[in-house]
Amino acid sequence: MLATFRKHLSAPGLLKTLRSCFQKGADHRPGKVEIALVDALMSGLAVFGLKYPSLLKFDEERQEASVRHNLSRLYGVERALCDTQLREILDPVDPRQLRPAYKALFAQLPRGKGLAPYAYLEGYYLLSIEGTGIFSSSQIGCPECCIKHARSGEMSYYHQL
Repeated sequence: MLATFRKHLSAPGLLKTLRSCFQKGADHRPGKVEIALVDALMSGLAVFGLKYPSLLKFDEERQEASVRHNLSRLYGVERALCDTQLREILDPVDPRQLRPAYKALFAQLPRGKGLAPYAYLEGYYLLSIEGTGIFSSSQIGCPECCIKHARSGEMSYYHQL
């Protein structure tokens, strides 16, 4: 049972699950497309998974051999997309289209007994999450606050770790 847990809950296993879900999703672009939506979604996920601070930084490094290797082996992406391609393809994607992928990932946890240590009360789970950045205010701020500038000109203050 432990081998199954590791296989499905390892990074490669979870990425494989995501890729499979993304392949089942409908492409919002009409007609024949050069770049598959699944590759764009996996490339976008790689930006976060490989901890790039921005799409621009990802774009600058995407042709390096080590980055191409990680994109190919971990994310199944053969052709790394530039930041413009990622924006053009991913911006119109309805976030509700990604919900089945979230559900598929979450379904892996009980199967591998990954949530058992967190079972708390009456079938609920106790999880600790980092919650900074959740609250922001346009009126309350301090010298240590981060500041978001909206297009409307409004500023909001928040804390981030």
